[in-house]
Formats: sequence, C-alpha cells, structure tokens
Amino acid sequence: MFKFVASLAVAGALLSGAAAAQPAKPTVVLVHGAFADSSSWNGVTKILQTDGYRVVAAANPLRSVSTDAAYVSDVVASIEGPVVLVGHSYGGQVITTAANGRENVKSLVYVAAFAPDEGEAAADLAGKFLGGTLGQALAPPVKLADGGTDLFIDQQKFHDQFAHDVSVDDAALMAVGQRPITEAALTEKSGKPAWKTLPSYFIYGDGDKNIPARALGFMAERAGSKHTVVVDGASHVVMVSQPQAVADLIEEAAQ
Repeated sequence: MFKFVASLAVAGALLSGAAAAQPAKPTVVLVHGAFADSSSWNGVTKILQTDGYRVVAAANPLRSVSTDAAYVSDVVASIEGPVVLVGHSYGGQVITTAANGRENVKSLVYVAAFAPDEGEAAADLAGKFLGGTLGQALAPPVKLADGGTDLFIDQQKFHDQFAHDVSVDDAALMAVGQRPITEAALTEKSGKPAWKTLPSYFIYGDGDKNIPARALGFMAERAGSKHTVVVDGASHVVMVSQPQAVADLIEEAAQ
C-alpha cells in the first residue's frame, strides 16, 4: 500500500512539473482605432478567451499619437509575461510607438491598420494611394475648447463607409457609439517604428474604404510581414465581420 501511495505521489509530482514547464500563453492587448471602441473586439475576444488567452482591450484615448502610445505602453508595462500587441486602424500607429522599450512585447498584429515609418502620419498614408473615401463621409467637425477638432463619421454614412459587411442594425449601433479622434492625432508624425525590430503580421479586407487596400499592402510589405491575410471584400472593421480570421492570425503571432 505504501509503495502504491508513493508511486501516486511521484506521478503527481512529475505531472505538476510538466505543467509548470509549459510556457504561459502571451497576453493579447487589443487597441481599437478611430470611430470605434473596445467593444469592436468582442468577437475576437470570445475566440481568444475560449482558446486560453488572457485578453486586455485597451481604451485608446484617441487624442494624440504620443499620449495614446504612452497610455498603451503603460498598460503593457503592467502585464507580467509576454504580450502580443494588436492595433486596428489608427491603433496601428499607436502600437508602432507603444511597443518601443517594452521587452515583453513579442509581436505586433496590424488589423486594417496603419504601420507608419518615422516621420509619417496616418493622414499621409491614407492619401498615399487612391481609393479612400473617409473625407467624404465625415460629419461636421466638433470644435473643442482647447482649439482642437474632433472628427466623427456621419451616422447616415457609417454603414457604407466603415462597416459595409456588418448588418445594418449592428452598424447603426456602432455609428452611435463611435469614439471621435482629434484631427491633430491623424496628422501627428510617428517616431521610431517598432515593426523594424519586432515580427509583424497583417490582416485587412480588400473592400476597405478608410485605408485603401493598396496602402495596407504597401505597409505590410515594407514592414516585412511574417504573414499577410487579405480577406475578400471585407470592410475596415474586419475584426467585427471576420473575427475568426483575425483571431487565427493573432494566435499565429502568439506562437
């Protein structure tokens, strides 16, 4: 009997040791872009959590590249262990800066996102190639007390411009809850890009009307993307309309 109990104890210790030896999965930090909020990641989050990943959907302030990146960098610094940093749209510019100096960031994932080089702004890249129609879809700007300007997409144009492959009802809710971005954030120049030192992955739809697909492809190629996924016909919110494809690429980047 003693030998049997001792054998169970040894087996239990070996199993515990094997479990401890398994490296923890990275935490996935999701950064939304302009005209969206953290709920835009809900479909992706459900898949990642089911697959055993811890997920943090950061609330991107959308005030300026420097302050937004500093905030996301602080979020990353608060997390123990490796991080996969994911950005959508303008959030791509934010993670490009926020990852600098954070040794726990192991990879970057750009979801229909800007990946600027030093000295480039989101507005510059959006206008680099023909095909973007965002300017025509904006509502009258909101003048701020500090002299700045907040930009929104006209609610009546939101579905066609931003989310044509999402249901009309869901897009209407997204339009109401959209987060504004300052005009200054879209014209602020980027600093040193983290994609020059970190492995990067890209996914976007070729039906994107905010950032032309040619611009997205250009940035992916320039960044030396490890894997680029182009979703046929997908809109700017590919993470909403195609959450499985986005989650799959994030999990690939986490390996």
